[in-house]
Amino acid sequence: MATNDLMMELQKDSIKLDEDSEKKVVKMLLKLLEDKNGEVQNLAVKCLGPLVGKVKEYQVETIVDTLCTNMLSDKEQLRDISSIGLKTVISELPPASTGSTMTANVCKKITAQLTGAIGKQEDVSVQLEALDILSDMLSRLGGTLYSFHSSILNCLLPQLTSPRLAVRKRAIIALGHLVLTCSGNTFSELTEHLIAELKKNESTSTTRTYIQCIAGISRQAGHRIGEHLEKIIPLIVQYCNVDDDELREYCFQAFESFVRRCPKEIDPHIPNVMSLCLKYITFDPNYNYDNEEEEEEERMETENGEDEEQESDDEYSDDDDISWKVRRAAAKCLEAIVSSRHDLLQDFYKTLSPVLISRFKEREENVKADIFSAYISLLKQTLPIQSWLHASDDSGKDDVSLTMLQNQVPNIVKALHKQLKDKSIKSRQGCFSLLTELAHVLPGCLAEHIPALVPGIVFSLSDKSNSSNMRIDALSFLHVLLCNHQPEAFHPYIKSLLPPVVACIGDPFYKITSEALLVAQQLVKVIRPLDKPCTFDAKPYVKDLFPGTLKRLKAADIDQEVKERAISCMGQIIYSLGDHLSTDLQPTLKIFLERLKNEITRLTAVKALTLIASSPLKIDLRPILGEGFPILASFLRKNQRALKLSTLAALDILVKNYSDSLKPAMVESVLTELPALISENDMHVSQVAIVFLTTLAKVYPSSISKITSSVLAEIFQLVHSPLLQGGALNAIIDFFQALVLTKAATVGYSELMKQLTAPVYSSGPSGASAALHKQAYYSAAKCVAALSSACPKEAPGTVNQFIQDVKSPKCSSAVKVLAFLSLAEIGRTTNLTSAQKELKTVILDAFASPSEEVKSAASYALGNISVGSLKEYLPFLLKEIESQPKRQYLLLHSLKEVISSSPADSLKPYVEDIWALLFKHCECSEEGTRNVVAECLGKLTLVNPSELLPRLKKQLSSGSPHARSTVVTAVKFTIADHPQPIDTLLKGCIGSFLKTLQDSDLNVRRVALAMFNSAAHNKPSLIRDLLNAVLPSLYNETKVRRELIREVEMGPFKHTVDDGLDVRKAAFECMYTLLESCLDRLDIYEYLNHVEDGLKDHYDIQMLTFIMLARLSTLCPNAVLQRLERLIEPLRATCSTKVKAGSVKQEFEKQDELKRSAMRAVAALLTIPEVEKSPAMAEFSSQIRSSPEMASLFESIQKDTASLPTTESMDMS
Repeated sequence: MATNDLMMELQKDSIKLDEDSEKKVVKMLLKLLEDKNGEVQNLAVKCLGPLVGKVKEYQVETIVDTLCTNMLSDKEQLRDISSIGLKTVISELPPASTGSTMTANVCKKITAQLTGAIGKQEDVSVQLEALDILSDMLSRLGGTLYSFHSSILNCLLPQLTSPRLAVRKRAIIALGHLVLTCSGNTFSELTEHLIAELKKNESTSTTRTYIQCIAGISRQAGHRIGEHLEKIIPLIVQYCNVDDDELREYCFQAFESFVRRCPKEIDPHIPNVMSLCLKYITFDPNYNYDNEEEEEEERMETENGEDEEQESDDEYSDDDDISWKVRRAAAKCLEAIVSSRHDLLQDFYKTLSPVLISRFKEREENVKADIFSAYISLLKQTLPIQSWLHASDDSGKDDVSLTMLQNQVPNIVKALHKQLKDKSIKSRQGCFSLLTELAHVLPGCLAEHIPALVPGIVFSLSDKSNSSNMRIDALSFLHVLLCNHQPEAFHPYIKSLLPPVVACIGDPFYKITSEALLVAQQLVKVIRPLDKPCTFDAKPYVKDLFPGTLKRLKAADIDQEVKERAISCMGQIIYSLGDHLSTDLQPTLKIFLERLKNEITRLTAVKALTLIASSPLKIDLRPILGEGFPILASFLRKNQRALKLSTLAALDILVKNYSDSLKPAMVESVLTELPALISENDMHVSQVAIVFLTTLAKVYPSSISKITSSVLAEIFQLVHSPLLQGGALNAIIDFFQALVLTKAATVGYSELMKQLTAPVYSSGPSGASAALHKQAYYSAAKCVAALSSACPKEAPGTVNQFIQDVKSPKCSSAVKVLAFLSLAEIGRTTNLTSAQKELKTVILDAFASPSEEVKSAASYALGNISVGSLKEYLPFLLKEIESQPKRQYLLLHSLKEVISSSPADSLKPYVEDIWALLFKHCECSEEGTRNVVAECLGKLTLVNPSELLPRLKKQLSSGSPHARSTVVTAVKFTIADHPQPIDTLLKGCIGSFLKTLQDSDLNVRRVALAMFNSAAHNKPSLIRDLLNAVLPSLYNETKVRRELIREVEMGPFKHTVDDGLDVRKAAFECMYTLLESCLDRLDIYEYLNHVEDGLKDHYDIQMLTFIMLARLSTLCPNAVLQRLERLIEPLRATCSTKVKAGSVKQEFEKQDELKRSAMRAVAALLTIPEVEKSPAMAEFSSQIRSSPEMASLFESIQKDTASLPTTESMDMS
């Protein structure tokens, strides 16, 4: 009891012991450890933990000494309790990074004793305990034992030949923990020893151990074993051919860990390893599969499948057959290869896939599971990447593997469909997972095999002895199957599929019910697809489906997920089969009304109602609209955003489809809620609300007039907001057009116009409308143009008014900007020839305006008006560009608008003239002008790529660097992130444009890098195959060039200017982009060399490389681990620099920002698994903790990253 009380006291923080009490407590506890009573011993051990933190260092050393001595005693009980005691003490020691010396001293004491105990080899159980404790210590505090590493190694190596296998096993575990923290020399010594022993091959049993040891080391510190692989692999390959199953198993385990941990070094050996795996995955010497194959046409081997085999099978015992272990290890190794080598996919389908399919008949369940999982990995690798980056990317390459897979589908189904009725649940689940993955990768590929699969699915759903997981797997496979295939394929089997699914809906286990409801919902779509004509008669099945779902819909006391899925399923039934429900329909709709009133189910109910309301069957919803509409209106006030959006969608569809059943009062209850939803705080909700208003304006023009003023006030706020763009702006434009066209509207064209432009006009002549953002002018102009196109009669007056505004000297520049932008928007769609003479002069006069905004608005207007009437304006524009060198920049901007907004066909007649004109200007000394010329050239090339792209390519050889840089920039403007006709042509010749990366002119190289970056970001497929040729020149640009650094004298100061900085920056930006889009094509180690150089470069480049490092630690942690020591040094240097005392404020801010960025990289490195076991990192972490400045910085970074949902990435658009 006393011991128990002591333990309670020690666990409190408040307790403090003086020296004397410490001595007594420690002495008594150590005595209690030898107590005869086991209970007392246990309590005493528990006290040791809290005690370690409370007493002085020399007392801890006393405890440890005594425990170590007891470890070697003859009494088994004492030994056991002492080893538990030591483990407790080790786990309580403060980690080395806290800077406490106690840990280091205590560990040294323990280590010296333990290595002695292990070396003596007198008593195996002592050795086992000692090895166990040593492993514990190395894994937790490996870095602290640095000085002991070589003695630990010398003590552990002989244990690998110990007669006891358990000792060997623990020695391997201890070595695994040792290699994480030991120095390079110690690691080499260990590997050399293992390789030498393997070459000797004294006995199979020790060879097994050495191979196990190599595999263990590679699993723990794979990044270090890479450089020794060349010597190791041939040895292991040689041992694969020794006739010893266990040895082979260990060989494959070693291969697997190499493939996963040293992908680069194993690369040349992959074909060899794969052929070994494929050879041994079929290695089953004691079993003849022929009898099962009798029914199949193909025989694997041509032996006679005699029946005597069957009888002799009983006499032969399977217990001593461990060949299955070899097969399992080979399957796992194959899975590792498949999941890490996407680039070999086509080879996998040629060689590996047929072998795996032929092994689906494996008799050993565990092996079968691994074979399935290897095949699933292969399917996952084949899954086409769904993302904008790869939309048109690599389609050729992926298609080849998909076609190869398509051809193997019949064999897969043939190998699996019998197993779907297998007794073993595990193998059935494996079949379902594999088939599910297959249906995802190749939707529709199982259509002709459905007859073979249905019996298996029904069997798994209806067999009573099945576990619930089995049925859930079968249901989820059926769901995927129904989603990914055409409805017609299932119609013949609905009769057999439906009853078991309905039975599952009634299952007492909620997970089965909810999965079955999902399947039922999909089945309804299949039974009667409303989007195409269908001859299948659905009526007989309604009576099966409806009652089961209704029962679940009515139940109030079931799981939340089941409630929601029952609502969705019933919604689908009414949507697709509502006309077959006759009298059941109304009571069911009433239940929906109840569900709308319930907070938990309301969102799902709103979605189901939206679906029902959009049904082509015109379901009669009148009975519930009266009560339902006000409920929906009240939802618009709720805070839940998803609910608002779904409700607006539901109301929109109800107003469209049920306008005749709605009373004005119902509509008004909704209307009052709308103005509050329109605000710039949530653009998406505003957009959906305005779309709904547009529907109302079309369907109920009378009702809208009641709230026009309040809604319009909000909408004008939005128009004048800098955040408005895209979808929301288009919604507002549609609404204005609908509003002007409704006859009942109280607000006409002129009133809307006045309110749209009021903020600009009211701002007085001094141009005090600074309150309006530039974006607001564009939005207002678009709305003006939309109103003018809706009321063509009013338009000419408006145009004239704008022209007068521009001419009048009294008008502020803001008014002129709005006028020009509005003329531009109107002119783009309508031909403004009537006001032509005046317009040209007005615009050209504006080019001389003192205000930059007015100039650029005028050039925008000229461009867009030309789009509306090319014949009139384009020749005029080209003539002006020729004759007016001073206004060239503005006129070229107009030309850019013309080229980017006109349809290609109408531009074709002018292409030659424009092209010739642009090439006259492509050598202009002004970079701004050259960029506009380049953009015009690029956009013009898209008009007729097959003719113009080769011409651009010819221009590359032209003399002046300016011309070359313009051409390269033009190519950048031909690359867009969506598929275009020019893509195939570009792919063919982008190589020649990329050759400019080696140009002698610095500026040309910089724009070439910008073009390369744009291609890598928007359309990686263009450059993926050229990377081998391009990367050397890219990496070359990351180097600091001494000859480009010059000194400039500024008064008394000398200032260094680095002309190569921009090029280096562009090169590092390209490298970052390649990480996102072409990671699989990079040699990551080569890449890291350049990142490492960047970490020591100029401020701007360091900022970039820190972000790259953070990204790399999530994308390829293993490679970063291998280079950790070299990467940490520059980070440490940055974090610990001090700014000179007399520096300016900017210098301090710059340095701060740099340190923050470096700390972010450190925080990212710390997320890599096992990073803390690296000595360099451990040392750096402790340095951060011990410096108050760095510690506080690190903490603030961690707080920031905790609040950010995603990893930090650089915006390169």
